[in-house]
Amino acid sequence: MDLRVLLLAISAITVGLVELVVGGILPVIADDLEVSIATAGQLITVFALVYAVAGPVLLSLTAKIERKKLYVITLGVFFIGNVLTYFSPTFSMMMAARILTAASAALVIVLSLTITARIVEPRVRAKALGYIYMGISSSLVLGVPIGIVITNAFGWRSVFLGISIMTVGSIVLIAKFLEKIPTGEVQPLSEQIKALANKKIFFAHLATMFMLAGHYTVYAYFTPFLETTMNLSPYWISVFYFLFGIAAVAGGAFGGGLATRLGSKKSILLILGAFAVSLFALPYTTFSIPIFIVFMMIWGGLSWALAPAQQDYIIQSDPVSSDIHQSFNNSALQVGIAIGSGVGGLAFSQTGSVTIMPAVGGSIVIVAFICAAVSLSISAERKRNRQEQTAS
Repeated sequence: MDLRVLLLAISAITVGLVELVVGGILPVIADDLEVSIATAGQLITVFALVYAVAGPVLLSLTAKIERKKLYVITLGVFFIGNVLTYFSPTFSMMMAARILTAASAALVIVLSLTITARIVEPRVRAKALGYIYMGISSSLVLGVPIGIVITNAFGWRSVFLGISIMTVGSIVLIAKFLEKIPTGEVQPLSEQIKALANKKIFFAHLATMFMLAGHYTVYAYFTPFLETTMNLSPYWISVFYFLFGIAAVAGGAFGGGLATRLGSKKSILLILGAFAVSLFALPYTTFSIPIFIVFMMIWGGLSWALAPAQQDYIIQSDPVSSDIHQSFNNSALQVGIAIGSGVGGLAFSQTGSVTIMPAVGGSIVIVAFICAAVSLSISAERKRNRQEQTAS
């Protein structure tokens, strides 16, 4: 692996830890800051909303700044946000610190993706992006259990102190080993927003959003699903989460490798189709733990396998606006997480059963498949039109 890509992936892991790590330690934070658990939960909601909006906006506002310099500065802001979180005496101050870390984390992630796309050869671009997404997925999936362990041993504030130290390490390594990256062609914000009018890429963003929505419809309620359908103890539930995490971390690399071998377009439809099937099949495998684990790990791996192929497809489709579209796609991912959690909660409240979640999630993924198919059909039609114009 290119050392520069490895360092960018490590930075992605560092900033990614901040988003969901709070979820596993909410009761402890709520107790320490003297707020309700529901109020403390806003730390996650606000983070996701700021993250989704900040990526495209900050990428546009900083378009004229050399990329390496911007990356280091943004990591510095992220460091400050975590230090403020560590010292936060009140909930209000911690919320302000979370907004700062969310905005900076969003920019670091999208810069990691756009810089990676620029520094590697096109033939290995999808694979390299897969490593970045492997870093993102590992931080999101493993952040919760890591946060719980550290909190139990040293207190919740130590989690953010540790992330601050990791950030300093990332700053030093990026400053030393990453060369200067030119800004490339800069488009006004109004033009970048108009780029969403490109129906081909717009439907690609929808595919990302609906896939993550389908995934989190099930994943957000995975613990009660395991308790209800398999009567698992807390210990075995943690084991299942660990196995799921391993699969999810490997999924980014798998998706990138698949796109390199088969091409991004074929990979997108293959991954979405297989992902929907794995969700629909999940409730029918609970009679056997070994069989269930196999399908669960397939589900986990596929949950992060789409991203590299999708990003590579977007870059191929609109190279001029690829930076902003990579940012929009990352925002679509965050919106999908929020939608999926909400839909799962609604389905549970209406039916009172968690066993219906995989069917609901699988249905949403079918919508993602349709969106991807529409995007690819538009792409194929435009290609035919260009060929006909060239021939005439």
